[in-house]
Amino acid sequence: MRGANDSRRPLRLAGVLFGLIALLNGSCARRATTVDQATQAGVLHLSVGSEPTDLDPQTVTGLGDAKIIAALFEPIVTFDPITLAPRPALAERWEISPDGLVYTFHLRPTARWSNGDPITAEDCIASWRRILTPTLAADYAYFFYIIRGAESFHKGQTTDFSTVGLAAPDPRTLVVTLAHPAPYFLQILLNSPWRPLNVRSITAIGDAYHRGTPWTRPGKLISSGPFTLKEWKPHQHILVEKSLTYWDHATVRLNAIQFYPIDSMDAEERAFRAGQLHGTWSLPLSKILPLQQEKSPALRIDPILETYFFRLNVHRAPLTDQRIRRALSLAIDREAIAQKILPGGRQPAPTLISSVIPGYTPPTRRAYDLAAARQLLAEAGYAGGAGLPPIEILYNNSEILRLVAEAIQQMWRRDLGLDIRLVNQEFKVVFASRRTGDYQILLGSWTADYLDATTFLDLWRSDSGNNHTGWADPAYDALSDQANRLADPVARGAVLTAAEALVLEAAPIIPIYFNTHVYLLHPAVHGWQPTPMDHSDYRYVWLEK
Repeated sequence: MRGANDSRRPLRLAGVLFGLIALLNGSCARRATTVDQATQAGVLHLSVGSEPTDLDPQTVTGLGDAKIIAALFEPIVTFDPITLAPRPALAERWEISPDGLVYTFHLRPTARWSNGDPITAEDCIASWRRILTPTLAADYAYFFYIIRGAESFHKGQTTDFSTVGLAAPDPRTLVVTLAHPAPYFLQILLNSPWRPLNVRSITAIGDAYHRGTPWTRPGKLISSGPFTLKEWKPHQHILVEKSLTYWDHATVRLNAIQFYPIDSMDAEERAFRAGQLHGTWSLPLSKILPLQQEKSPALRIDPILETYFFRLNVHRAPLTDQRIRRALSLAIDREAIAQKILPGGRQPAPTLISSVIPGYTPPTRRAYDLAAARQLLAEAGYAGGAGLPPIEILYNNSEILRLVAEAIQQMWRRDLGLDIRLVNQEFKVVFASRRTGDYQILLGSWTADYLDATTFLDLWRSDSGNNHTGWADPAYDALSDQANRLADPVARGAVLTAAEALVLEAAPIIPIYFNTHVYLLHPAVHGWQPTPMDHSDYRYVWLEK
């Protein structure tokens, strides 16, 4: 009996092995990842870095918010992601007057809101009137001062909106008259605040001209883009679905996009590896070099026109003293930060604006000078940092910001003898603190809205809603106004360079580094072509195993 049992043992073992293989194969089939299933269903899963402050195109300023808004609201003009040449969107064509002041847009007859109503020129004007209404307190309202009469209306110098350079001769024709020539005007239209919204639908819910009306919620938000809002579960996800009323819906290949507010780079990366995301917002610094070495197809390092810098609240002591602000700026070793802390192609930023901006030359300056920094601190009465009260650096949840803040904290302690304290808050809280001026030093970034130096320089005008430093200088405003009146690009560039030199010397801001966009993107994602301003056109994205 023993011999008979022994002779059958290999067959029994083979049977067990085949059974295990079949069981494992069945288990693997049942355990398809979220990304596997979503790819087959045409649903893109993306992280947007943090919980959106809102989905109102006219009140948000965050890049993550803009990513979602780009799916919901259509611009009047869009851009080719490779050549950056203007392309039709809500407007099927346009004309520009010889003097560069009058833009006439012809809206396409098939443009529809998500409720089926036609999108008209009057809708565009009503939308822009809303952001210029002072009670909305929109940070980006100054963006519209490029329109003739818009500044006077927004500042309350007139209540007659007919003085603003906007007209609708008929429902499909929108005429915009500028205050001065601006070759970059069409590029501006791609940004969230310029994307028309349906003011009538907001008014049906509540006050359209004050914040707080809950019109950006599922079932209430009337949109115009390739997707409509289906779900918004705070701190979980936002789901948008393909719109059947969108004028170009036949081009859209995605059925839906699910956005995730994940403000931890480590959590993002783990979710990507677990098959829960097609794309992350960012990537832990420790992962970049290993992925570069293994030539990972998922690693993306995209050029982006973005500068990380400090805002300094000039109304909060001791930063009321320009000498102290300049000392802080001169004591930052930007080369060390870019080379030793930040892999992925980031570069030191001696100026706010990169030299890659067309037609612009940044001012020449010595950005790192410890001897000069110590001398300025001594002149302010705090030689060696003695007697200077503690200074706080505020930043939002981010591994990169934490490492940068810690590095600068160490530099200022070691080289200037300062007591520097770090404060970390959630992005929404930091954003609120920025708007109210409840900070001393704030670490953040700015991404170019269009390809011109004014996208960075207009921030520091006294009437800019995105300034938030308390700094204002009539001489700076005068240089900005002068540049707007100059048609000669060389003369204009020289004036803008002088303006940047002025604000860097006053130091309400301290540039630190020029960023790149480093993230993970699943190979199943096709047609992904972000611009240097980090705009995405989801119409051309599709998923394929």
